[in-house]
Amino acid sequence: MDHIANHPATADMQAADAAHHLHPFTDTAALNEKGARIITSAKGVMLRDSEGSEILDAMAGLWCVNIGYGRNELADVASRQMRELPYYNTFFQTSHPAVIALAQKIAALTPGDLNRTFFSCGGSDANDTNIRLVRHYWASLGKPSKTHIIARKNGYHGSAMGSASLGGMAAMHAQGGLPIPDISHISQPYWYAEGGELSPEEFGLKAAQALADEIERVGEDNVAAFIAEPVQGAGGVIVPPSTYWPEIQRICDAHEILLIADEVITGFGRTGAWFGSETYGIKPDIMTIAKGLSSGYQPIGGSVLSEELASVFAEKGGEFNHGYTYSGHPVAAAVALENLRILDEEGIVSTVATDTGPYLETRWAELAAHPLVGETRSSGMMAAMELSPDAAGRTGFAEAGAAGLICRDHCLANNVVMRHVGDKMIISPPLVITKPEIDMVVDRAHKALDLTLADLKAQGLMR
Repeated sequence: MDHIANHPATADMQAADAAHHLHPFTDTAALNEKGARIITSAKGVMLRDSEGSEILDAMAGLWCVNIGYGRNELADVASRQMRELPYYNTFFQTSHPAVIALAQKIAALTPGDLNRTFFSCGGSDANDTNIRLVRHYWASLGKPSKTHIIARKNGYHGSAMGSASLGGMAAMHAQGGLPIPDISHISQPYWYAEGGELSPEEFGLKAAQALADEIERVGEDNVAAFIAEPVQGAGGVIVPPSTYWPEIQRICDAHEILLIADEVITGFGRTGAWFGSETYGIKPDIMTIAKGLSSGYQPIGGSVLSEELASVFAEKGGEFNHGYTYSGHPVAAAVALENLRILDEEGIVSTVATDTGPYLETRWAELAAHPLVGETRSSGMMAAMELSPDAAGRTGFAEAGAAGLICRDHCLANNVVMRHVGDKMIISPPLVITKPEIDMVVDRAHKALDLTLADLKAQGLMR
């Protein structure tokens, strides 16, 4: 990254950004006072800002840049597709080569009989689609009362009205009248904070039992589906105990409840398999995909349906009154197809499974020895650590979130992008990260922990 494109001075861009750009998930007043960091280019796992600093992106953008930045092949494919067919819709009994090839490739990659994809622009609208899909499915089978969807507290499924309602984020529900009706939330499989004296295996069964209890409360005849992430991402890389998913699967199968695996983050290699459902032995009826589908190079997502569901839409459902202007957008589809080719032909997923994923797990686990760290955990190329004033006791800080915010700021100042969720520090680097780059992430994380501990002691927050 030795070339810096000509661009306005940083201060001028920050002023224009503050005047005209409303950022997502942002305290606008605080950002405008500070000024946004302007990212101007990227290559591999490294970002460059308008001041020339190089930053290791240990979050892969928003969990999505699986093949890394700067792959010209995707730019070339986009250019060709724009010249040939820049746009056409898939509404009016039409299709196009790019979306057909992509749907075929997704069917080949996804496990089981997940063979039919309804395309969206990203994960949020794909999960909105899922609400419509499961309700229309049951109505088509003569069971219109099955409309209720069960999800999890602290789960994340997007930020549209429907998908944010599926998610279990209290801060999001506090704004805008959420959740919408016929959605409820059960406890999460978060052993570190909620397991108490139970072993992880015992707690996994207890957390899964919450689904059976909620089905009984609502009534099986009223429940359409259960939706969950194989590993909770935005909730803090919460890796479920080994007993959790087999019991969830058993409960769904026993009660005629559709199982939706939200693979927006865990899909396309993140856990060391093509899909988190393979890592955790899940057999979903619907799989939500986005992010790694195009490595973030184009906005695209989808809902992948099992043959059983798809056959109902094909044979009994009539017209499904739902869709998006950009469903199956030809440029996005062509770019996604090229991204999947690179992931496949370059063996990137298998490298995470057998080489860099285990290496990250080993190096990341070393951080557990730090006096500020209560637990480390990882799954493939995603990981978290719990900050605690009493690492041995799994206790939280009296002022929740302060430690995570301080640590996040030290990470950014030390040119590594890590995210904080409360007092959890999380990473999700590009799948192409090398072992020396993993060393760099861990070294910078350790330095940030040292600085954070010193700050917490100085501010009297270590209690």
